Amino acid sequence: MKKIFLLLFICGLSLQCGYHLRGTGSSLPSHIKMINIPMFKNHTTRFELDLKLTQSVIDEMVARGKIEISGDVKSADAVLFGEIIAFTANPIGFSGEGTADQYNITIVAKIILRDQVNKKIIFSNPSFVYQGEYEVPEGSDFETVESEAVDEVAEKFARTLVITILEGF
Repeated sequence: MKKIFLLLFICGLSLQCGYHLRGTGSSLPSHIKMINIPMFKNHTTRFELDLKLTQSVIDEMVARGKIEISGDVKSADAVLFGEIIAFTANPIGFSGEGTADQYNITIVAKIILRDQVNKKIIFSNPSFVYQGEYEVPEGSDFETVESEAVDEVAEKFARTLVITILEGF
């Protein structure tokens, strides 16, 4: 009887250990149901990077289905501010003709998530860094596919940022 009780006790403890499947938890306070995401500020020379990153973050938040997006700061429980500090695309792979066909793209952004209800910062990272590789399709150059590359990287940046915020990693 003691062994069964001890086994049940240990099983009960393991259920309360704090582990959860990725995508099922949230590190946000329970009162935050609506977030406003104003246009990120773009301190780079990359055209429309602010628009693409902001829209990708909104799309990723909506896809997660845990938080609603508010178009109005006053009705939001929290506001996610972003400032794009840097964008670089460095060649890391070359074709037989000596042209770059693979790039390492880095985005650095200042991110702040402010709780509007309690008037405090929930999440802050003054240099959130996303790095990813982009392979240029054969027969193209980076300048030709640059817009598609930025779209793809913006989606990955958004996914990484939202996971970091929602999951607390």
